[in-house]
Formats: sequence, C-alpha cells, structure tokens
Amino acid sequence: MLEKPVYVTPKGKVELEQELEHLRNVERPRIIESLHEVKNGADWMENTEQMMFENELSFVDRRIQDIEDMLADSQIIKPDEDHTMVHIGDTVIVRDEDGEEETYTIVGVAEADPSKGLISNESPMGRALLTQPVGKEVTVKAPVGEMIYRIVGVK
Repeated sequence: MLEKPVYVTPKGKVELEQELEHLRNVERPRIIESLHEVKNGADWMENTEQMMFENELSFVDRRIQDIEDMLADSQIIKPDEDHTMVHIGDTVIVRDEDGEEETYTIVGVAEADPSKGLISNESPMGRALLTQPVGKEVTVKAPVGEMIYRIVGVK
C-alpha cells in the first residue's frame, strides 16, 4: 500500500487494469516458460540467458506489485464542472509570456505523460496550476528557471 492516494481518471484506471492483466497473463508466463527452457540447458551461454530472464521476471513482478498498489490506493478523478478553478482531472489552457498557448490535462502521477499533454498534479506545472482561478498568473519553478503563465481557460 502507498502512503497517499493515486489519482487516476476512469480511462487511466482501465489502462492500468489492462496492463496488469497483460503482465500477469501474457508476459510473466512467457518469461517463466523461457526460463524453464534455459534451465534445462547447462552451458555458460544459457546461464547468461537464465540471468537475463530472471532479471526480466523480477522487473515484471515489481511492475505487477506497483500496479496492484496503485489500484488499491486509486482515487478516481473527474474534471470539475464549474470550470472557474483548476482541479485534478481538468484540462487547462495557459498562455506563456510570449503569447503562446498550451493545453495540459492535470492527472495523477500514474497517468502522467507530458508528451501527450498529461501532467502530474505533483509536477512543478501541476502544483502551480492547482486551485488557481481562470485569469490568474502563475509562476512555475522549473529546472530551466521560473516561467510565468496565465490561466486562460479550464475545461
């Protein structure tokens, strides 16, 4: 179990459940089968393969445990209906100092994928935006320095 809730959207929870099912029913059995095949051999090359499969199995087992813990502590988030203040689950439109607009959806850590515009509520941008009203100027303390954004809209 984790110490704090894991915020996930309904879609994110389904994706975690699908990943867990795939790891349990496809990946783990495949690795175990490969490991058994290699253990039946006895030369040094197969020992190297055995170590590789044991490491892969360990990684899959850790990921299974991580997902189980996240799902056990998951709290479903949905976008706020009032659209006047930023909450977890909301899609936020911000404008930077150069007038460029960017759109982000604030999600929990388990779903964060900045390349898709999904930012964690625990990221510098997510923390700066949370609970702020539309029209507010926020300062994001990022590794590259401070950046200023204005919240243009919430949907």
